[in-house]
Amino acid sequence: MPVPAPQNTAAREVYDKERAHVLAPWSAWGASDPMVITAAEGCYLTDGDDNRLLDFTSQLVNTNIGHQHPVVVKAIQDQAAELCTINPAHANGARAEAARLVAEVAPAGMNRVFFTNAGTEAVEHAIRMARRHTGRHKTLSAFRSYHGATTTSMNLTGDTRRWANDMGNTGAVHFHAPFLYRSQFYAENDKQECDRALEHLDSLIGLEGPDHFAALIIESVPGTVGIMVPPADYLRGVREICDKYGIVMICDEVMSGFGRTGEWLALDNFRSGDDDWAPDLITFAKGSNSGYVPLGGVILHDRIAASFEKIPYTGGLTYAGHPLACASVVATINLMRDEKIVENARTIGEEIIGPRLRELAEKHPSIGEVRGLGVFWAVEMVADRETREPLAPYGGSSEAMAKTFGAAKKDGLLLFMNYNRFHVVPPCIITADEANEGLDIFDRALDVADSYVRS
Repeated sequence: MPVPAPQNTAAREVYDKERAHVLAPWSAWGASDPMVITAAEGCYLTDGDDNRLLDFTSQLVNTNIGHQHPVVVKAIQDQAAELCTINPAHANGARAEAARLVAEVAPAGMNRVFFTNAGTEAVEHAIRMARRHTGRHKTLSAFRSYHGATTTSMNLTGDTRRWANDMGNTGAVHFHAPFLYRSQFYAENDKQECDRALEHLDSLIGLEGPDHFAALIIESVPGTVGIMVPPADYLRGVREICDKYGIVMICDEVMSGFGRTGEWLALDNFRSGDDDWAPDLITFAKGSNSGYVPLGGVILHDRIAASFEKIPYTGGLTYAGHPLACASVVATINLMRDEKIVENARTIGEEIIGPRLRELAEKHPSIGEVRGLGVFWAVEMVADRETREPLAPYGGSSEAMAKTFGAAKKDGLLLFMNYNRFHVVPPCIITADEANEGLDIFDRALDVADSYVRS
C-alpha cells in the first residue's frame, strides 16, 4: 500500500531527499515511497503530517522498551560525555558490564560474549566459531527462517529473500522445522508434528553426511517467517540430535530474545531450569538495547569458549562492543528488571493479545490461525478457511493484504505485514489500554480482509 507523500513542507523536503539519494533496503529505489517519521515516544509514532500511530511493529520487532525511553537515552548521553569510542582491544566499563549482564540472562554455563554490530554479523560469527570449533564446514537451517542479510546468514535463511542471493557454495543445507498449520509431515497434532520433524532432521543429516556438519542454527521461535511456536519438546530433540552427531547447536534469538516472548530468552519457554538443555551458542541483537545504538552479539557456552582460550578466535570488528551501544545494553537490561518489562510482556500476551486474537479468529473468516507468546504473535490470513488458501502468495503480497494494512494505518495503527500474515508485535512495555486500542483498530481493518474471502 503506497504511503502518501507528506503535505507538511519540512517533512516533504525529507521525503524528497530520501527518494533522491537513499537506496532503500529490500526495494527498488524507483518505487521507494517511505513514510516520514518525525517523532516517537513509548508505543507511538508521529508521521510527517502529525498523524499519531500506535506502533504494533516495534519497528523491525526491536524496540522492546518502546521509543525514546529516558533511562536509556540518558545512559547514551552520559557515556558519550565520558568515552564515545575505543579500540575493542581495550577494556572499558560499559562493555564489561554489558557482557556480564547478557551472560546473566543466558542459561548456566554460558559466560562469555562476543559483540558485533548487528544480528546478521552475530550469525556470521557464530557459524565461524562453530566451524573453527569442529573443523567442519556444512550448516543446517530451516526453510521457514530468516537469519540476516550478509553472505553466510543470507544463505542460511530459508525464505524467499535468499533466492536472489544464494550462491550454492556456502555449505548451507535446509530442513523442514515443525509448522502444524501447514505441515510437511501430514501430522494431525503437535506430538506427531514434533516427532516427524525430528525424524526428518535426523534422516536428512544421515543422507548429507553427519561428519561434515559444523552447526545447526534455528530461531527459538521463528520471527518474520511466521512466529511458529515450536512444540514443547522440539528444541530439546534438536539438542539431542546435535549431541548425537557432534554438531554445534545455535539458537538465533536476534528477534525473539530479551522479553519478546514473555521470557528473557525465547528458548526459556522450552526449558525447565538451569540444569536443563542449553545451546552451544546464542545470537542476539534487537531487544538487547531496543536498537537505540546498533549492537549484536554471540553468547558462548564454556565448552565452545574453551576452543579460543589459547588459540585466537580469528574474527573482529572495529565497533565491536562499542561503548555507546554497550551503555545502552546495560541501561536496557537494568530497567527491564526494575520496571518488570519481561513480566509485562508475558501478562499482556496471556491476558489480552492471545484471548483477543482468538476472539477475532472466531469473528473474521479471513483469519486461518493465530499463534504466539508474549508480545510476539502472528495472524495467518486466508482466502478460504477450508482449503487454507493464503490471502497472499508465499513470497508476495496481494491487494487484500495491502488494503487491510492501509485501513489500519488510516485508523491510527501501524501493523507488521509479511506475505499472508499480520504480526502483532508491539513493544514489551505496552499497556492493557494500548493493546486493546490497537486490537480494536485491527478488528475494524479485518472487515476489509473478510471481503476477499471466498464464500
